[in-house]
Amino acid sequence: MPNIVAIVGRPNVGKSTLFNRLVQSRQAIVHESSGVTRDRHYGKAFWNGHEFSVIDTGGYIRNSADIFEAEIRKQVLLAIEEADVIVFVTDVESGIADLDHMVAGFLRKINKPVFLAANKADNNTRYFEANEFYSLGLGQVYPISSVNGSGTGDLLDAVVATFTDKPEEEAPDIPRFAIVGRPNVGKSSLVNALLGEERHIVTPISGTTRDSINTRYEKFGLDFYLVDTAGVRKKGKVTDDIEFYSVMRAIRSIESSDVCLLMIDATEGIKAQDVNLFGIIQRNRKGVVLLVNKWDLMEKQTNSTKEFTKEIQERIAPYTDVPILFVSALTKQRVLKALETAIEVYGNRKQKIATSKLNELIQAAIEAYPPPAEKGKFVKIKYATQLPNPSPAFALFCNLPQYVKEPYKRYIENKIRESFNFTGVPIQIFFREK
Repeated sequence: MPNIVAIVGRPNVGKSTLFNRLVQSRQAIVHESSGVTRDRHYGKAFWNGHEFSVIDTGGYIRNSADIFEAEIRKQVLLAIEEADVIVFVTDVESGIADLDHMVAGFLRKINKPVFLAANKADNNTRYFEANEFYSLGLGQVYPISSVNGSGTGDLLDAVVATFTDKPEEEAPDIPRFAIVGRPNVGKSSLVNALLGEERHIVTPISGTTRDSINTRYEKFGLDFYLVDTAGVRKKGKVTDDIEFYSVMRAIRSIESSDVCLLMIDATEGIKAQDVNLFGIIQRNRKGVVLLVNKWDLMEKQTNSTKEFTKEIQERIAPYTDVPILFVSALTKQRVLKALETAIEVYGNRKQKIATSKLNELIQAAIEAYPPPAEKGKFVKIKYATQLPNPSPAFALFCNLPQYVKEPYKRYIENKIRESFNFTGVPIQIFFREK
């Protein structure tokens, strides 16, 4: 399972710029709350054959230095606990600040790899000035420039050298389901509804990471592992910044699962953070079932479920072929149905389509709507095949793949979904040159 690298440091030292360079995109998880703008950046990075997750712990836009210090302290403590490797970013241009000393003080006490990056070392003078950061007592200093990329290769070489790929224990080939969602949406209640009273059906085995505990569930004809992260952390440690914690913990859960049960609070509606978590699941190409929890607390109207479903689909578009169930973890309403649906989605994710059937479908789709011409040239699709990926992926071979635009890819995906049941499963469509 991929390691998690957390980028920490005080505001305006270039954390987000380094993040964007590492993941080579501008993916962002945005969390809005009153009085403060925060960006939660999460992405995948590759270096020297290693894939890993990168999290930028984000900045704060506030006036009080005391609040700055308190918020940074919380961010660093959470990153220390959740990540495998810490990259501490400082600023050569502005020199060592009091907040740098504070962060370094935390990092010197932990038993995890810490790498000190002295950012903005983009000329010989600043490269030399980076030596002052040795006084922070964190060992090797890596002078880098997030803007032009100098020095980042040496930093990444050192980071990936610390990665340990823990072999997974031999376990039956059964699904792994993760329960994810914002804080207080009812994750713990759902776990208790599934496991709390029937402890004899539970067989704990070692998790693939220190954060995700895989628990065997065998009941009602179902057999799967529950990737249980809900309620593991003591509430006292979470304090106010639980949103950041929830994202980091959700990433762990999602990466170690096959299907995610994403819980939404019916009393609050679908929030930005719900959409963000849905996006993380989609980018990791995992199956997904949306559970609208606390439905027992809602005053029902004739079209309540239809209106709620429509609102959710508008927020998660264009990927709307997702099962949505209205449940209550407290009363156990439709909890078993949720598990049965997750099993179905797992089956959808594993299915393989015969090449002959796939090509029949694709040829019919092309005849009905050929790829639009580009610069006077016509795209001719020869044949299609399903790739041997863990999640559904299809390659369509043609003469000019660079001219196939996103709308046509969505058209092909929709045609595949119409003919084969891929509900709850992200599909990848690739156009390749024959």
